[in-house]
Amino acid sequence: MLTDKKKKLLLILIITFSVLGISMTFYFYQVFFSPNVLVESENRDPIAFRIPSNANYKYVANKLFEEKIVNDPISFGFVAKVLDYQELVKPGLYSIRPGMTNLELVRLLRSGDQTPVRITFNNVRTKEDLAEKITANLEMEPEQFLTLIQDSVYIRKFDFEEESIMGMFIPNTYEVWWNTSPDALFDRMYREYQAFWTDERKEKAKALGLTQKEVITLASIVQAESQKNDERDRIAGVYLNRLRLNMPLQADPTLIFALGDFSIKRVLNVHKETDSPYNTYMYPGLPPGPINLPDITALDAVLNAEKHNYLYFCAKEDFSGYHVFATNLAQHNANARRYQAALNRAKIFQ
Repeated sequence: MLTDKKKKLLLILIITFSVLGISMTFYFYQVFFSPNVLVESENRDPIAFRIPSNANYKYVANKLFEEKIVNDPISFGFVAKVLDYQELVKPGLYSIRPGMTNLELVRLLRSGDQTPVRITFNNVRTKEDLAEKITANLEMEPEQFLTLIQDSVYIRKFDFEEESIMGMFIPNTYEVWWNTSPDALFDRMYREYQAFWTDERKEKAKALGLTQKEVITLASIVQAESQKNDERDRIAGVYLNRLRLNMPLQADPTLIFALGDFSIKRVLNVHKETDSPYNTYMYPGLPPGPINLPDITALDAVLNAEKHNYLYFCAKEDFSGYHVFATNLAQHNANARRYQAALNRAKIFQ
C-alpha cells in the first residue's frame, strides 16, 4: 500500500507532467498552426517574396525576418527544420498571404509553387531595347539576354540569323517564372513564335510570295510608317506592289534605322547616300531583317494587305498620322510638296 506521502508525491508528479504535456502540446500547436506571417501588416493583400537562384536557407530565413514577413523567426526555423526545408530551398517568386501559419509558409516555399510574372514588350527597335524590356520583371539581367541574342551560333538552333533573330519575338504579354533562365526564355519565345504562325498565316504568306521572315521584315516597315491600324493594310499593299514591280521600297524608316538616329523626323537627300543594306533607296527589295519588333496588328496587316494600284504614299500635311496615296509619281510629288511645306511651316528641318 502506498503511504499518504507517496500518494501525494505521485499525484504531484502526475499533475506536473500533465501540465507540462498540455503546455508542450499547446506550444507545438502554436508553433505550427498560429499565424506568424505579416501579423502586424495592415495590408491584407498577398506580397511577392523572391528567392534568388542558388540562395540557401540562411538567406531565406534572414530575408523573411528582415522584410518583417515572419514575426517569430525561431518558431519558423523550428518548423522548417521539422519539414526538412533547410535542404529543399527552391528559387522563385512566391505570393505570401498575411496571416499564414509557419506550416503553410514552409509548405509553400518547400513545394516550389511559384507565382508567374508577366513580361510585356512592344515599341522595340533594337536588341538592347528588347533586352531591357523583356527582362524587366525577371531575375535575369539584360546583359544575359543580350549575350544570347547576339550569339550567331546559338540563334541558329532556332533557324534565325543575326539580322533576323528579332523577328522571333512576337510582341505581347506572356506569363513566365521569375527565375526563368535565358535559355528557357528563348525556348518559350520560339514556341510562341511557332504558335503564332498557324497554317492559315503560313498559307497567306505563301500566297504573297513571302517567307515568314520576309513578312516580319515588311511588317516592321509598315509599323514604322504608321501607328494607325486602319491604314496599315493599305501601306502594306503599296510595298507589295513595289516588290512585284522590282521598284525600290524607298522606305524612310529603313534609312533611319541604317543611320541609327531615331530622332530624325525629316529624311534628306544626304541621308539617302548612306551605304547600308537597310537603305531601301539604294538597294532594291527588302532589307536583311526587321527594323523593329512588329506587333500582331502590323504582321496581320501584311498577311491581309489591301489589293489596290497605289505605288506611293505620303504623310498628310495635317500631321494626323494618316497618309495620302497615289498611283503615279506626279500625283505623289504634289502630295509630297504639300507635306514638305507643312514641315517648313512647323520649322521641322531634320
